[in-house]
Amino acid sequence: MPQQLIDTLVDADTARLVEVFKDIHRHPELGFAETRTAGIVAQALTELGFAVTTGIGGTGVAAILRNGSGPTVMYRADMDALPVEEATGLDYASTVRVRRGGTESPVAHVCGHDAHVAWMLGMARVLTATTDAWSGTAVLIGQPAEELIGGAQAMVDDRLYDVVPKPDCLIGMHTAPVPVGMLAASGGPRMAGTDQVDIMFKGVGGHGSMPQLAKDPVLMAALAVVQFQTIVSRMIPPQETAVLTVGSVQAGSSHNVIPDHALLQANLRWFNPHVREQLLTGVKAVSEGIARSYGMPEDQLPTVTVKGGSPPLVNDDGLASRVASTLGGAIGSANVLTNMPPVTASEDCHLLKGPHTDVPLCYLFLGVADPQVYANALAAGKLFPYSPHSPDYVVDLAAIPFGAKIASHVMLELLGNG
Repeated sequence: MPQQLIDTLVDADTARLVEVFKDIHRHPELGFAETRTAGIVAQALTELGFAVTTGIGGTGVAAILRNGSGPTVMYRADMDALPVEEATGLDYASTVRVRRGGTESPVAHVCGHDAHVAWMLGMARVLTATTDAWSGTAVLIGQPAEELIGGAQAMVDDRLYDVVPKPDCLIGMHTAPVPVGMLAASGGPRMAGTDQVDIMFKGVGGHGSMPQLAKDPVLMAALAVVQFQTIVSRMIPPQETAVLTVGSVQAGSSHNVIPDHALLQANLRWFNPHVREQLLTGVKAVSEGIARSYGMPEDQLPTVTVKGGSPPLVNDDGLASRVASTLGGAIGSANVLTNMPPVTASEDCHLLKGPHTDVPLCYLFLGVADPQVYANALAAGKLFPYSPHSPDYVVDLAAIPFGAKIASHVMLELLGNG
């Protein structure tokens, strides 16, 4: 497929794609609530002639375009946003707020999933305009709840492979806060395994003025937050990768009432399964030890619940090399990084393989930062101008056609020469 034709098709579609991106950005939806976004994906793909199934795993979308014999290539775009208040100042910034657990929460796309959807829809239009250049089956997935590390497994558990054929390979792409025009396509381990863990401390409630008559779960939880860090620093071998972050502390509702429970929501990152077991064992031991020291009986010790997780994401070496070679020819090999070290962020894209664990995966990272903004950040001694999940995360609009072109090159390489 000549690069010029892909560029021409995407350039002609850029105005539409940018508007789709801005619209999704203005109307973000949290995991398993992406009803509007899924509707946009389903309608666009249906209009292009894909066979579309909705409601898989709650709000997931699967679309199939068959074009003769050949390989089956699955491409995934995640759709969910985050409970973060946007601070970009963009004229299309999110102002959405929703009710979560009895409280109001802001919602924003601060990880680039809005761009992921736009990229996929741009690539889908290229596929339908170039059917004489490829043969096989394209399977496009609009996935819910990546941020919850639950959406991919939910789709697999809810009839995904009753709807779509087994793929010969799986492709995913993600935004990265590096300059537009750069991307990473590396084989081997790319992202850490992760677990979402709830730690519920039980106590005895009472009046704030008489703490001696209560057993304070807030104090227990606070001590645990600090002591958890010794698990990484004193239980895990220094040469291993391990991260333990407490992202939420929930307890009480009044200044002078000691509550009877406190909830910690923690996140674990790891590459070695043995390290995962050490982290989980450490969390349980620390929590129970604190509770016992404050007089909680054995039947009232903290409960540790793993709410969801994913193993490390590992790119297939051969597939990553093939994709990198194709993209190097399209955008210049200097713009394609093939030796990027693994990161401790996590994903559930690879769980879409379901029972087909032998399916090769190539997961790409695409630059979405304005090159001058990135250069200014480096000059100021920063690693990046902003990080994913931060209130000021920005996808430069030039990244929208860039990502659609990259997705198109990858899909047409794998389908056209499969």
